[in-house]
Amino acid sequence: MINTPPLPEEMGKVYDAQAIEQALYDWWEAQGYFQPKIDPDQEPFVISMPPPNVTGALHLGHAITAAVEDALIRYYRLTGRPTLWVPGSDHAGIATQNVVERELAKEGITRHDLGREKFVERVWEWKKVFHERITNQHRRLGVSCDWTRERFTLDEGLSRAVREAFVRLYERGLIYRGAYLVNWCPRCGTAISDLEVEHEEQDTSLWFVRYWTEDRQRYITVATTRPETILGDTAVAVHPEDERFKDMIGAKVRVPFVDRLVPIIADEAVDPSFGTGAVKVTPAHDPTDYEMGQRHHLPMINVMNDDMTMNANAGPYEGQDRFECRKNIVQDLQEMGDLVKIEPYHHSVGVCQRCDTIVEPRISTQWFVRMKPLAEPALEAVRDGRIRIVPERFAKVYYEWMENIRDWCISRQLWWGHRIPVWYCENCDAEVCSRTDVTECPECGGPVHQDEDVLDTWFSSALWPFSTLGWPEETEDLAYFYPTSVMETGYDILFFWVARMIMMGLEMTGEAPFHTVYLHGLIRNEEGKKISKSMPDAWRYDPLYMIDEYGQDALRFTLLTGSTPGNDMKLSPARVESNRNFANKIWQAARFVLGNLEDRAAEFVPPKTLDPSAEMDLADRWILSRYHGLVAEVRRLIESFQLGEAGRQLYEFLWGEFCDWYIEMTKVRLRDADQAEADMARRVLVYVLQGSLHLLHPYMPFTTEAIWQYLPHQGEALIVSRLPEAGAVDAEAEEQMGGIMELIRAIRNARSEYDVEPARRIAAVIVAGEQADVLRGQAAVLELLARVDGTKLRIERELDSPPAKALTLVVPGYVCYLPLADLVDLEKELARLNKELADLDKEIARTDNLLNNQNFVSRAPADVVQKERDKRADYVERREKLQERLTSLA
Repeated sequence: MINTPPLPEEMGKVYDAQAIEQALYDWWEAQGYFQPKIDPDQEPFVISMPPPNVTGALHLGHAITAAVEDALIRYYRLTGRPTLWVPGSDHAGIATQNVVERELAKEGITRHDLGREKFVERVWEWKKVFHERITNQHRRLGVSCDWTRERFTLDEGLSRAVREAFVRLYERGLIYRGAYLVNWCPRCGTAISDLEVEHEEQDTSLWFVRYWTEDRQRYITVATTRPETILGDTAVAVHPEDERFKDMIGAKVRVPFVDRLVPIIADEAVDPSFGTGAVKVTPAHDPTDYEMGQRHHLPMINVMNDDMTMNANAGPYEGQDRFECRKNIVQDLQEMGDLVKIEPYHHSVGVCQRCDTIVEPRISTQWFVRMKPLAEPALEAVRDGRIRIVPERFAKVYYEWMENIRDWCISRQLWWGHRIPVWYCENCDAEVCSRTDVTECPECGGPVHQDEDVLDTWFSSALWPFSTLGWPEETEDLAYFYPTSVMETGYDILFFWVARMIMMGLEMTGEAPFHTVYLHGLIRNEEGKKISKSMPDAWRYDPLYMIDEYGQDALRFTLLTGSTPGNDMKLSPARVESNRNFANKIWQAARFVLGNLEDRAAEFVPPKTLDPSAEMDLADRWILSRYHGLVAEVRRLIESFQLGEAGRQLYEFLWGEFCDWYIEMTKVRLRDADQAEADMARRVLVYVLQGSLHLLHPYMPFTTEAIWQYLPHQGEALIVSRLPEAGAVDAEAEEQMGGIMELIRAIRNARSEYDVEPARRIAAVIVAGEQADVLRGQAAVLELLARVDGTKLRIERELDSPPAKALTLVVPGYVCYLPLADLVDLEKELARLNKELADLDKEIARTDNLLNNQNFVSRAPADVVQKERDKRADYVERREKLQERLTSLA
């Protein structure tokens, strides 16, 4: 362990993120600050990191996840609770296999050329490289997770958890295997779940096709968007109340090309307004048709192979690609005279989430989880408040999805992933599901082979909160850190992941896996567009580029303060740059404080609480009260997951009240007062700054730790210190100082309006009523901050009459008179204003002549005419203001 933080002996002139951040991170990790100690007397705070896929570089989605979770972790660590953040990564079955297969293609080979075992070895090699890269990138994001507890979804322990969960569900009858309609991606070569299908609006066609009765005396015309599936039709359906087809229900018609007689059935699922009101029914290739086929006991005929070429059931089209087949069928129908018409049609088409290939619904033998029995307890856990969803509006979305949940297809035709723990006997057809590998049939002793498929990636991810803590073993970590506290992730995977974790957690452990679900939104560019690699300036939004350019603290502060739960945020690099300036502002404030402690820093180690008292200067009472109010409010906001608002209040307090006001106020006492008064200012400066650093640490951990190490302090590091408690507030001091600040602002605004040189001091007569003594006590502050001449400053309770030729400023509690002769040279100012007034009168006359000219108004373009009208309005407004100024000077 290196006890001394890796910082220069003296603070640099500016905050240097590149020199400070990585060195501090390495020091924190080496010190073991990220590792919690189990304390049975305290409730831990635990987050399971959403495991990034081992498929490439981190992006802004990971950055906001890291920022939010690290902010919560650092905050609760500062409360003294044992705080655990479990990191890890996901094997990402389809995504990772696809990436590695693309790499193999560059070598001119396929996974089949290698064979399963060698291919999986290649994926492990690839994983090793990219896992290390992603881990290092996460460190660049500043995540204070416990790397000693890092997990990977294909780790031995997690693989054992996956088997245990599968077997338990299998034994309960909640996992089953069968031939059902699934979503099939021909590019990925596997079944995918409903959630892995995205829907795109596409312009296609609607083909109207005749189906003739067996005697060819009558026909019925159906409309379809997929003519290639005609070959798998097993019925034609109409609505039972559709009078147009009453006499045809029960009749049989012949399917073109395959010479199959199929019945005309009546079913309420048919929309009479679609097409002709009659639809073809292909139970093996359409979800609605599948349900209809179940109701009417129709045969299911699959007409496609895994690669979406047509199979033997497609008759003369066998071997053709599905879209080639579509084209040929349409052409053949035209030649037969049975293509009635073609209409343009706009509709939603399902595509694979990972590769954008059009998904084909098809009958396939797969493994499924029965979801209804798992969904009911998960619904109840949110309804009864055991789990809270932030923001609350997503609870309704959660209810709707869970109440209408369908069985989950969990098998994938891949090689990379958790292989399904089921073995089949080659002699007696026994099916064995086992926690351990099976070498022979338990029924007959015959040879067995394991199911070739692997589990959906989300199956192992659903176990993440407890499998990472050692489940199914009864480990010390599981007993103490489970259930976890918060699950923070993007709203886009509420169903993919969060709902499944809740279901699995309740089923496997009997407890909800976390008490709060915090959902963040998506990151978009400043125009609100989705950030993609194809954008010409996409590099500007690379989090690692932003960290190199502006520092990690600037990026994370921007992400945290620019977002609210569940809402997308617009990210501008300019805002990141602005927040880098904020970090430097605090750095400069700390340099000022340290510079005024001289060689006596040890005398100013702040107490736990410093409350405002009557003997203190008003400025001290005011900033202490404002600071104590901030402590209470920021803690309340963070604990209610309003991280953005808490960060914004910290920004406003530190930049505005502390730096721009209080530090400036203390300069009078630090320069002119006796040592006791100056030391009180020093004491308050250190107390408020150091306490504010604690509050800001979850947002800007590096800046705050570095400054804290330079300030007088107790303890090793800010990261493992304790949050301040809210001390006493002083409403009277806040009101009194608030009035003085308003007065200073009013004088500053007047100076600006009259273009008074910054260095010039002016006279002021202030009627302060009952606040006269208070204001006299702050006269030096007033002189400094409003640039008032102390020899020409009068503070009175009341005046018999206001001074002549003076600008009057009225703010709550005060009336201030600023003699105009002190603000401007009256003769020169009057001459300047009269000249400006004459120039404006000429411009107004010019525009009036133009606008009164009908030839101009009728013939000039409308925007040109409007431009002249806008100019005239601006001239008139400026003239009125000049006239007011002239009147005030007269």
